Amino acid sequence: MTPQAPPGNGQSDREFANGWKVLLAGMLGVTCGASPIPFNLIGFTVAPLTAEFGWSRTEIILPATIYGLIASLMAPVFGWLADRHGVRKVALWSVFAFALALAAVALTPTANKTSTLYFYYGLWTVIGLVGIGSTPVTWSRAVNLWFFRHRGLALGILLMGTSVAALVIPKLAVWAIAEFGWRMMFALMALLPLLVALPVAWLYFREPRPEERPPALVLRDGRLAGMTLGEALRGYRFYVMWISISIVAGCYSGAFINMPAILMDAGMSAQTAASIMGVLGIGIFAGRVITGLLLDRFWQGFVAFPLLCLPAMTCLILLGGDVTFLLAAVAAFFLGFAAGAEADLIAYLAGRYYGMAHYGKIYGMLYMPFGIASAFSSIIYAYVRDATGSYDAVLLVAMFGFVLGGAMLLLLGRYPVSFEKDDSVVPGAVAQPVS
Repeated sequence: MTPQAPPGNGQSDREFANGWKVLLAGMLGVTCGASPIPFNLIGFTVAPLTAEFGWSRTEIILPATIYGLIASLMAPVFGWLADRHGVRKVALWSVFAFALALAAVALTPTANKTSTLYFYYGLWTVIGLVGIGSTPVTWSRAVNLWFFRHRGLALGILLMGTSVAALVIPKLAVWAIAEFGWRMMFALMALLPLLVALPVAWLYFREPRPEERPPALVLRDGRLAGMTLGEALRGYRFYVMWISISIVAGCYSGAFINMPAILMDAGMSAQTAASIMGVLGIGIFAGRVITGLLLDRFWQGFVAFPLLCLPAMTCLILLGGDVTFLLAAVAAFFLGFAAGAEADLIAYLAGRYYGMAHYGKIYGMLYMPFGIASAFSSIIYAYVRDATGSYDAVLLVAMFGFVLGGAMLLLLGRYPVSFEKDDSVVPGAVAQPVS
């Protein structure tokens, strides 16, 4: 079964012509936002923080858990703010605040005291509190409002920002740590949202005016079509998505964040690990584009399940810790490809199954399990390594988790035929059924 294509019209065929500036600004916002940057650099702080303070891997990776947990709890709040006040204000202020919070990590005291560790954790708490508005929670709402017929591809391009970050951030982090130390590395990374994302978003990022929206997103009176959060919560699909996202994110994020440490455990240098993380970034890039194209043509279940099985192969390759550069590169590519698929899916599923009227709140609630599972995943991977001396046990569990999480999306069924209880929908303003 494949979904029927949305009815064509002149406006939908010009979606990219109308929305490319917004899409570019959103992609750079994702690249320089709080979604990819913390997770791409924290793995490279293990060695310098251990050398300076003697902290364990679990203690060093714990900030990713703190950040992810706080951010996930804030996601519905920022989604509600985006629905109420528009994504432009939310995104701009959050990018600015995230840059300041990231730079503030450079102020971590040098004294080797317990209070230093708590201070360090407090800084990461602030990053979580202010940074979530610089993630796809906000950027994807605007893109979903500009695109319908080509939504999958547009979201794929938007979320390519995470692949760009995976290609660039590890190399920059390794270089900055080697040249200036880990504290200055955080300050330098803060320049990316401050000097790249913020100016471009200020110039180009906005929601479409009512007359610029694709007809398939609106009612006859111009209001956006879609379910309320309460209506979404009363359906089974929401909970299937919640569980699936939790499982896959729980398996993926820990593997991603700990990948540099996994590779260095296998005898690779930090520079080699950074190069392999670059391959992971290429995988994310490919996953974004290919998944987006497939989602525009096929029902999501037929796309999601096989793609989310790929990182199971990653886990299999990494088991035992005896891995060559080539096999490590293949493993990283598979992991990155699946990451590209999952991030696309969350935004796409929220828009197709629930519409755009309350997208921010619904997406924020679906992002919550992603953030919570990601937060605990990183620390679980690190704890297993500290406790057993190997990542094998958690990689084995993750291998089966990826398959299960992907299979659950097969249960979602057809896209809704209509979001309305009356005939007030513009022709074409419905999610097309699976045929």
